[in-house]
Parts: sequence; structure tokens; C-alpha cells
Amino acid sequence: MSESDRIDAAIRTAEDLAKGHLPDPADPRLLRDALGRFATGVALVTACDVDDGSPIAIVVNSFASVSLDPPLVLWSAARSSMRHRHFTSAPAFAIHILAEGQRDLTSRFSRSGPGFEGLTLARNGEGVPVLPEALARFDCVTEALHEGGDHTIIIGRVTRFDLQREGGPLCFFGGGFGGFAPGS
Repeated sequence: MSESDRIDAAIRTAEDLAKGHLPDPADPRLLRDALGRFATGVALVTACDVDDGSPIAIVVNSFASVSLDPPLVLWSAARSSMRHRHFTSAPAFAIHILAEGQRDLTSRFSRSGPGFEGLTLARNGEGVPVLPEALARFDCVTEALHEGGDHTIIIGRVTRFDLQREGGPLCFFGGGFGGFAPGS
């Protein structure tokens, strides 16, 4: 291959790399598929219903650490969720980091799942429902809310946390759940 051919090939490769898709609000599937290539953990967020104080929960993969000083975390709730107003009005909530063996909780807290029925449940110091056996739990008070497109970003100040058990995390990737083996 001549020097000229190598340069032409490098230019074509650079042009191919620069190509991409424009986000299409009318058809977000391709963007959603691309975002799904980022593996995340899975968390169950619990709070109290703002109307009657009953326990509510939502499964999220948007959990992230924000700051250690002060201790802040975030997660986001879809504004289309029927639970949105409860979580955005809640003064406190708990985030449970799910273990690989807790996949059943994701279907339990889907739109038509049985929810808390049959689960062991306690309340933390703020009265928020908490579940045993998560990898970790963060008890939070709501610090701030930020609108972010079709979601609300909820920032919580960690008031206490618990390392509840050892094990591998439940992960979400490409639209499905699975596990992760460190060092593999």
C-alpha cells in the first residue's frame, strides 16, 4: 500500500468515526439502544406515599454518587411515572443497591407487580420503608430537585448508610438484567 493509499484510508476511517445519528424525539429507540450499552447497577428506591403514608417503591438504574462532603447521591424519576409526584414530594427516601439474586424485586415493583406484599419490611428513623438484604442501603433526605427533560433529578443527602451483605450486584445492560463478576 502506497503512502497516498494509507493517507486516504486514514481519512476515510476518520470520516466514518465522525458519522453518527441525530437524536430523534419522534423515535427515541435508537438513542435508547445506544444508552443501553452503558452497564449500570440497579437500585430500589423506597419512600412513603404522600397521601396516606403507605410504602411505595420504584426500580431505577440512574443512581450515582454526587459528593462525599457533604454526602450527596442522585437518582432520576420519569415524569410519566405514576409514582413521580410521591417521590418528588417525599422529604425522605431510601436507596437499596440490589444484589444479583434480587432480580425478582424488579418485577415486583413494576406497574402491575405485587409490590411489598409478603416482604419483610421495617421503617428507618424518618419512617421510610426499608428492606433487608440489599448490598447497601442509603437513607436520605431530599436535598434538591432539578428538571431534566422528561425526568426529575432527585438529589439526596445521605443521613445514614448500611453495608447489608456481600455479593455481586444486579446489573442492567442492553435492556436486560444480569450479574457482574469482579476480576473476570
